[in-house]
Amino acid sequence: MDKKKNSNEILSRRNFLKLSSLGMGVLTLQPLKRHLPLAEFPDGELLGRNCTGGIVTVRTKPDINSPVVKEVYEDTVFPWLREVSATSPDLNHFIQRWVETPEGYVYSPTLQPVQNHPNQVVQYIPDGKAGFWVEVTVPYVDIYIENPPARSPGLKALIENGLPTRLYFSQIMWIDQVKTGNSGKIVYHVNENEKHGYGYGDVFWAEGEAFRPLTEEEVAPISPNLDPAEKTIKINLTDQTLSCYEGEREVYFCRVSTGGGSFATPIGDFATWRKSFTIHMAAGTVDAGYDTPGVSWSNFFVGTGVAIHSTFWHNQFGEKRSHGCVNCRPADAKWIFCWTTPYVSLDESDIQWTDWQKGSTRVIVEERLY
Repeated sequence: MDKKKNSNEILSRRNFLKLSSLGMGVLTLQPLKRHLPLAEFPDGELLGRNCTGGIVTVRTKPDINSPVVKEVYEDTVFPWLREVSATSPDLNHFIQRWVETPEGYVYSPTLQPVQNHPNQVVQYIPDGKAGFWVEVTVPYVDIYIENPPARSPGLKALIENGLPTRLYFSQIMWIDQVKTGNSGKIVYHVNENEKHGYGYGDVFWAEGEAFRPLTEEEVAPISPNLDPAEKTIKINLTDQTLSCYEGEREVYFCRVSTGGGSFATPIGDFATWRKSFTIHMAAGTVDAGYDTPGVSWSNFFVGTGVAIHSTFWHNQFGEKRSHGCVNCRPADAKWIFCWTTPYVSLDESDIQWTDWQKGSTRVIVEERLY
């Protein structure tokens, strides 16, 4: 098949199903008979992954009108040398940042900032535990379905189109088995922990070095002794910003991506009612929907499913582009998750409560007031 034609088909389908964020397994080989080793990635403390689900261009200058050096396909990973401002403004976008790579300049919103940190694997499930939570710490890792046929609509679409399928940097998943693969390396049994109501029931195997176990220390509450009534989140839809307040003092600030148009994030005065380390988010139809596993650090504050959560499928923070949720960089979403109340332990991982005001963090969504 013509390579150019095939990549265009991938781009349109990924746009069609919003599956650039979906990383699940496609091969049905037995995990202990065969597995794919971790991919080799460029050197560099910070890397950038093409997270668009299609083609991005590398240009000679940080300018949308500069000559094209090359086109690269989804999941291509670059060394992230530095972020620079555009040499001339693109009036169609608020974001004017570009990433300098050894091969040229790439528009920043199309690259997910990632790192490549393989881990020392866990040899056994901890005593007295059913499993453990992990975070992906490499740009991506291939995983293989253990229980075909696929149940998730997004996974079915990937398999039907013969596309590579992966989990991506910062996604959080559940591990409930550890075994040795044919290469002698440890492989993990990866799933979404059905006892908490996650996902569709698809389960997988993957290279253990790609995952870092979460610890109680890193999910410990921030400002735990402060009266929960003193904590407030303010989201500004005009400026695409989020601020955390303790009383009148702003203690955290970040840029976000909220919904626009028919998917606008609702304006109002809300309170958190559910917190989850990770959740499978899916909605809509095949024609206009999304199906995304492993969405981490979710704070739900509207009963229709609107949440503040981590995002790995774009780097467009500062512009509207979500389906109504508040998209954050993974590090920002994690800080907000640990700061909001009530506290969620590793054993709980997901909590819901009916009295939304009891221990909840207030969330105010507004437009800029002049």
